[in-house]
Amino acid sequence: MAMEMQSGGKMTGFLVILLVLFIEMAAPATASRNSFSTQILEVQNQLKLLNKPAVKSIKSPDGDIIDCIKLSHQPAFDHPMLKNHKIQMTPNFHPEGVFGGNKVASKIKPGSSRNVTQMWHLNGRCPEGTIPIRRTRKDDLLRASSIKAFGKKRHKSIPQPKSADPDLITQSGHQHAIAYVDGDKYYGAKATINVWEPKIQQPNEFSLSQIWILGGSFGEDLNSIEAGWQVSPDLYGDNHTRLFTYWTSDAYQATGCYNLLCSGFIQINNEIAMGASIYPVSSYHDSQYDISLLVWKDPKEGNWWLQFGNSYVLGYWPAFLFSYLSDSASMIEWGGEVVNSESDGQHTSTQMGSGHFPKEGFGKSSYFKNIQIVDGSNNLRVPKDIATFTEQSNCYDVQTGKGGNWGSYFYYGGPGRNANCP
Repeated sequence: MAMEMQSGGKMTGFLVILLVLFIEMAAPATASRNSFSTQILEVQNQLKLLNKPAVKSIKSPDGDIIDCIKLSHQPAFDHPMLKNHKIQMTPNFHPEGVFGGNKVASKIKPGSSRNVTQMWHLNGRCPEGTIPIRRTRKDDLLRASSIKAFGKKRHKSIPQPKSADPDLITQSGHQHAIAYVDGDKYYGAKATINVWEPKIQQPNEFSLSQIWILGGSFGEDLNSIEAGWQVSPDLYGDNHTRLFTYWTSDAYQATGCYNLLCSGFIQINNEIAMGASIYPVSSYHDSQYDISLLVWKDPKEGNWWLQFGNSYVLGYWPAFLFSYLSDSASMIEWGGEVVNSESDGQHTSTQMGSGHFPKEGFGKSSYFKNIQIVDGSNNLRVPKDIATFTEQSNCYDVQTGKGGNWGSYFYYGGPGRNANCP
């Protein structure tokens, strides 16, 4: 009997050990399943927040779905300070000179640039009283480092031309080739931007060309309004060239986002979709296409407005979003930016602009032309003392010029990795 008890005790102990091992083995799997379930729930909630009920949906040839959302249902009005906001359907003021000589397309030798549209227009348009929003999909969110990070730029991605510490600029892996002005009060900026489809080496890299409207110092409270075109596989899941905007009031820390991926920018236009593909784009030594962008501050309401081309006033950033920019901008920048991740220990081969250096000129290198600023009298004018900046001119460069129908202009960009940029 004693031997049976001893044997039974051993058996019981063995079963307990097996049970403990099973629980320990199952625990990570259970935790993993719980974590996965939590992530899926977060994704579903975020999609519900971003994708408002559509009056009409349009399938674009590039695979996008453009949802036509009622004007008053757009993401901007999720912001607590916009709950009772009366939408301003037209700006009180346009900068003087905006409908001047630049309205007519320039005739340029050895070729001329042409206007562009958006690819989804080939399959339909949004009705009056709605705005077009590119639908966010589950895969878009899952590509982000986190749900919270989706649609946001990384901290310290701003070009800082006068930094005494170059390492501070390049530590985030962002590189630039820009023209800029500072030392005055600026109430807007305008430029016509050549549109290309640069090649991106790694999915976590991007290439963009844009205007920066900057307020304050380059500290943690930097204000920035940005608009231009970009290729960003991480954000959009492809390599198409897309119209984009961005804003932040705290140097990309907690505020702001691309396009309409958070509350902030109020869109009023039913024809142009933020984040949608630009079509067509320029080809090397062939047809050239460009877009014209204007950002300006309404002197009466204080809101910052965005115009695309000569016909499309897209909407505005409400004045309350900003601290420094509630008064004026202290610096304007125009140019290109890429992410250089150096994933294989070498400089990225992600292209900026056309992927060709400025010295190659029209039809080969990318350009900004008719660069202007809005002054304190609400006049568009050519800025004085335009400076340039690039971290590594052997990788990406910038060269300014002036004259003819192009006004103040510059060529910029480059291939990234090459014999002189290892």
